[in-house]
Amino acid sequence: MIESAKWQDLLPRVLSALVLIGAGAVEIWYGGWLFKLTVCAVCGIMIWEAARMFDAPRPRADGLLAGSSLLVCTLVPPFLIFPFIIAAALVTAGRAGKDKALFFGCYAWVLIACMAVIILRDLAGFEWFLWCICVVAATDIAGYFAGRLIGGPKFWPSISPKKTWSGTTAGWAAAAVVGWGLMPYVGASALLVPASIAVSLASQMGDIAESAVKRRAGVKDSSSLIPGHGGVLDRFDGVMGGSLVALIIWLALITGAGQG
Repeated sequence: MIESAKWQDLLPRVLSALVLIGAGAVEIWYGGWLFKLTVCAVCGIMIWEAARMFDAPRPRADGLLAGSSLLVCTLVPPFLIFPFIIAAALVTAGRAGKDKALFFGCYAWVLIACMAVIILRDLAGFEWFLWCICVVAATDIAGYFAGRLIGGPKFWPSISPKKTWSGTTAGWAAAAVVGWGLMPYVGASALLVPASIAVSLASQMGDIAESAVKRRAGVKDSSSLIPGHGGVLDRFDGVMGGSLVALIIWLALITGAGQG
């Protein structure tokens, strides 16, 4: 009975993942405004979830403001992006019923990370964005199975009691394999292997950071929108962390190539 309980969320996780892949594949492939609008919508949903966790009185309005703010950030000059995000975060966090400072940080983080997702797909292109998504997915899948099959010491039990060192290191190993396999596809050197491990770690830290926010807010999941995963914020926390680091790595690689 205990053994079967460990896998009771596997089927809904797989089915939900297949639906998400099917829904997002077209947007990722075509990019452009279709992709940007999709990310803005996802951003709005994540802030709606966060606003509910922090007892904001108008979570739908907060989500709408977040999605609209992200859309504006895609249109304004780059030097205005951060001031605009901070202003929107201040307005929204000021209405929170508790932990206004934490909600401010969460709001700003979601918008900055979503902006990184858009920039990575827009500037780096489909190949690099696919690399990032594959690394994050491999990290999640390897961590899930290794954690349940091997178990062992917990990675950070006070924040994320289910995560183990076996699952964490398995995620790094899977990311390295993905990086090695995609080197020819993205036209990168062997540096893509350690870069993949860095993106894997960033995705795990994004997951842990979101777990810390949920623990502080006293909730198990950000919402129940995605069966087997919880909320949209639960599902995309790793993508946001991974995309931000992937963008930094891509910029560093192309800058180094340009200087060479």
